[in-house]
Amino acid sequence: MATNSNRKSTAGRAVAVQKNKSKRKVIIFVIEILVIAVMLIALYLVTNMTKNTEGPKVTVLEPEKLEINQQVAENETMKGYKNIALFGVDATEDDELYKGSRSDSIMIASINLDTGDIKLVSVYRDTFLNLGNGSYRKCNAAYSYGGAEQAIRMLNMNLDMDIQEFITIGYKGLKEVIDGLGGVYIDIDEAELKHINNYQISIAKVLDCDYNKVTETGYQLLDGLQATAYCRIRYTAGNDFKRASRQREVIMAIEEQAKKADFNTLTKVFNVAIDDVYTNIKTDDFMELLSNITSYRIVEENGFPQETLRVTDTIGAKGSSVVPTDLVANVEWLHHFLFKDADYTVSDSVREYSRQIEDETAPYLNNGVD
Repeated sequence: MATNSNRKSTAGRAVAVQKNKSKRKVIIFVIEILVIAVMLIALYLVTNMTKNTEGPKVTVLEPEKLEINQQVAENETMKGYKNIALFGVDATEDDELYKGSRSDSIMIASINLDTGDIKLVSVYRDTFLNLGNGSYRKCNAAYSYGGAEQAIRMLNMNLDMDIQEFITIGYKGLKEVIDGLGGVYIDIDEAELKHINNYQISIAKVLDCDYNKVTETGYQLLDGLQATAYCRIRYTAGNDFKRASRQREVIMAIEEQAKKADFNTLTKVFNVAIDDVYTNIKTDDFMELLSNITSYRIVEENGFPQETLRVTDTIGAKGSSVVPTDLVANVEWLHHFLFKDADYTVSDSVREYSRQIEDETAPYLNNGVD
C-alpha cells in the first residue's frame, strides 16, 4: 500500500509532467503562428522564459487611429475572428523596426476563434492602394512613412478589415528562429538555385555573418540564412507573387520543424529571437487565444489581389505596381476566403478607393501583364 508521502511524490511528478506537456503545447502553438511571428510574444508573456533578455519591443496603438470602418466593426460574421498583421522588414537596427523600413512582407493571419483554423493572406508589397493618408502608391511604403500604425490603417481602409494587433520581425529574427530549429526543408528548383546564393551574399553583408552556398536543386535542409534568402527570391517566373508564396512556404516548413523539436530546443529558440520582435500584443488577448490551444492550425493560404483581378504595370513615377483592376471584387473575395462570407457588401469607402485607383492608373494601363 502506498504511503501518503509516496502518493504526494507520485502526484507531484504527475503534475510536473503535465506542466511540461502544457508548456510544450504552448510553444508549438507559438511557433505555428510565429513564423508568422505572432506567438513569439505569447511565449514571452505566458511562460515568462525570457528573463535574461531585453524582451520584445512593445508599443500601444490607439484604435481610433486605425480607421476601422463602422460597418466592419458591426459585422457579426467578423466578430468570430482575430486578425493580426504580420510585417517582415529589412531592418538591421532596432529603430528600423519601428519606422523607416519598407515592409517587404505583409501578411494577415486570421484566426477563427471557434474552430482554431488559421488562414494566411499575403498582401503583395507592390499593390497600388491608399496608403492610409489619402495618397496612392505601393502599399509597402505605408510602414516606412508611418510605421505599424499607418500600415495597419492602410490594410483596414482598403480591405474592410478589423486589424488592431501586429508583429514586426526583421532578417535577424527570422534567421535565428530557423537556425534554432535546425533548419527547414525546402524544394529548390533550377531557377531558384541561380538566385538564392546572391541573396545570401547580400543578407550576410547586412548581418555581418558567413553563409553556406546552396549547390544543388531538390528537397533539402536549409539553414536560417539560406531560408531567409529563399524568401527574398523574386526574379523567377511569378516574380513577387511567387516570392510571397515562398514566404508562406517557409512558414509552413517552420511549423513542421517546430512540431518535431523538444521543449529545451524551443525555449532556446525564443530566448534568442525575442529581442528582435516589435509588437502591440497584450497579455489578455493571448490568454484568450491560449484557452483552447491544441485546436489551432494553419489550414489555408493565398495572396491579395487575386490573379484574375490584378494587372502589373508601371504607374508613372510611382513605379511598377500591382494594380487591383477591381478593388471591390478583390475585397469581396477576401472576405469570402477569410470569413466564408459569400454575400459580403463592401463599404462605401472601399468603393471610393476603387474608383480612385482606377482613375489614377487608367492612363498607364495599356498592356500590363503579371
